Amino acid sequence: MTRNPDDERVEVFPLNQLRITGQLAEKKPLRYTPAGIPVAEGRLLHQSEQAEAGTPRQTACAMPVLAMGETANWLNATPLGVEVRISGFLAAKSRNSKTLVLHVQTIDFLEGKENGSILQEEGR
Repeated sequence: MTRNPDDERVEVFPLNQLRITGQLAEKKPLRYTPAGIPVAEGRLLHQSEQAEAGTPRQTACAMPVLAMGETANWLNATPLGVEVRISGFLAAKSRNSKTLVLHVQTIDFLEGKENGSILQEEGR
C-alpha cells in the first residue's frame, strides 16, 4: 500500500505504461522473426520542459524503440524527423541486458493528418 497526498490508501499494482513525444531519429531495416512477424527498431529523440521542485527544467533524451506486427510496419514507414507520440511499455533489451527499450503499442502522428493519410494509402 502507498498513500496519496490526500492521505487516502491507494492499492498498488504493477504498471508499465509510457507515453512520450519526440522525433524518430533513426531506423534499422525492417526484419522478421522466424515466425514471420515484422520487427522494426529505431531511436526516438525527446525534448521538453518539465517542472521539478517548482522550477522549470529542460529535458532531452534518446530512447531505443521496438515495434512488432502491424505496428512495426507503421514505425518502418514513418519518415525520419517526423514528430510522433508513442505509447507502449518498457522492457530490457534482452535477458542479459539492463538497457531499457520502449516497446511500441501505438504511434500517433503530430505533424498533421497528411502523414497518417500517406501511410494508409500505401496500405500500411
